Amino acid sequence: MSLFYASINSGSNGNCYYVGNSNEAVLVDVGISCREVEQRMNKMGLSIHSVKAIFISHEHTDHIKGVSVLAKKYKLPVYITRKTRRHWIKGLQHLFVDFEANEPIVIGELIVTPFAKHHDALDPHSFIISYKGITVGVFTDIGQVCEDVIHYFKQCHAIFLESNYDEMMLENGSYPLLLKNRIRSGQGHLSNREALELFKMHKPHFMQHVLLSHLSKENNSPELAEKLFLESAQNTVITIASRYEPSAVYRLDTTLIDIASIVAERKKSPLMRIMQLLLFE
Repeated sequence: MSLFYASINSGSNGNCYYVGNSNEAVLVDVGISCREVEQRMNKMGLSIHSVKAIFISHEHTDHIKGVSVLAKKYKLPVYITRKTRRHWIKGLQHLFVDFEANEPIVIGELIVTPFAKHHDALDPHSFIISYKGITVGVFTDIGQVCEDVIHYFKQCHAIFLESNYDEMMLENGSYPLLLKNRIRSGQGHLSNREALELFKMHKPHFMQHVLLSHLSKENNSPELAEKLFLESAQNTVITIASRYEPSAVYRLDTTLIDIASIVAERKKSPLMRIMQLLLFE
């Protein structure tokens, strides 16, 4: 019994995350075009026909750009809160399904649980997706670490975790002060430091994989974020969810992250890659 997960894209240029078992899957956000989702999933060996629902975290363009076309084309239900759907363009309402925070939603054998978070949107939520005791979380666009974030973080075997900006790069960068303050306001995004503190203080012993997500192009670097987390990773694999290309497709079960997928992304020698992953057996 395995749960498969992948980042189709992650960043301010568009967010889309895939989580599913062998029979059904869900997408969390569709912030890139329908055509791009189709092309990327095809290259990743994922079937668009396995997707049974779309879950919307909030109404910002980088999370909803491709939802209307994709949902209409494949007749997919779109799970969204009542407040968030007020923002929506007309023509999709017949596919909307309301959800409430902390109330699990059953999609086939998947259980999706939304929870409220801090972000400068109408009614922002993040999600955990569970199957047969395995849980993957999608935690992006989080302004601050609150009790809900901690509660659901502790349940995850793998997680897409926002690590948006380096505090010094943001401070010294070219963004106007108003935008800098919005990002670090507690209603914007998590910094590398804040994400790392969440990881170090609340990581469950069974968390096997962290995909650092929604990295800023201007105020962060993949190398910087990854290096910071690797110093505290211990037996947790750290990878980056790219803003330019999809990730590998990962497989997670109760004992092991799929070796073939992780090996394809790591930069160490093949022997060291396998040795690191064998720690999870």
